Amino acid sequence: MEKYVICLNNEGYAASLEVRKLYELLPDPKAEAMHCIRIVDEDGEDYVYPEKLFMPMEVSESISLALHKRAA
Repeated sequence: MEKYVICLNNEGYAASLEVRKLYELLPDPKAEAMHCIRIVDEDGEDYVYPEKLFMPMEVSESISLALHKRAA
C-alpha cells in the first residue's frame, strides 16, 4: 500500500504545495536523514520538502487504488 501525507503548512512553498492536500510519499532514505520527505508536488515532479510541513495520513487500499487510477 502506498503511503501518503497531508500538507499542513506551505509557507515558503505556496507555488508548489497546497494546504490540506494529500500527497503521495516516495521513499528517500537520504531525505529522511535530513528530516525531509520526497513527494510529488503540484508541478507533477518529485521534490524534497521539510517533513514538518506534513502529517502522515493513512488511507484505505480502495482509496489508494482510486488515487492511482486517477493519476494514470
